[in-house]
Amino acid sequence: MIGKLTGTLDNKNPPEVIIDCHGVGYEVLVPMSTFYNLPEIGTKVTLLTHFVVREDAQILYGFANTAEREAFRQLIKISGVGPRTALSVLSGMSVTELSQAITLQEAGRLIKVPGIGKKTAERLLLELKGKLGPDIGVVASVASDAQADILQALLALGYSDREAAAALKALPQDVGVSDGIKLALKSLAK
Repeated sequence: MIGKLTGTLDNKNPPEVIIDCHGVGYEVLVPMSTFYNLPEIGTKVTLLTHFVVREDAQILYGFANTAEREAFRQLIKISGVGPRTALSVLSGMSVTELSQAITLQEAGRLIKVPGIGKKTAERLLLELKGKLGPDIGVVASVASDAQADILQALLALGYSDREAAAALKALPQDVGVSDGIKLALKSLAK
């Protein structure tokens, strides 16, 4: 398995890049989020990779960070979602946006990605729930430690990711943990 490539960026032609590693040029397919953050041609670059071996091809997919690669790996585990579709999803939205859409069960955000229809979006929401949920998405959008504590308290009390995230959005930004939990519980009781 090839897990990481470090070399000189030799060519950029979306979604493919070529990385020269000591005279060997590796063709790597990358999501647009990674592509836009690549340095100039001729510059040293490091990409985390996922190596796919098929009957008719061996393909390397490259990612700027661990979160992208993990999201890609979770996506390709889903029946009917191949590497190209997973690359399209990660090109159409960031990992944070994807995990927020999954946590809040927002199929509309996924449908906006080219190649993702309503049924595929619903399957993604179902299969990825809890795998890319609050750990990446909601917590990444939490503005303070107090809000993170409130979120964790709501989840510990048995509220779903979606309910906890919705209650958290309704709270004032500067609320304390104790008052925040009380306000969130009141809004959830309605």
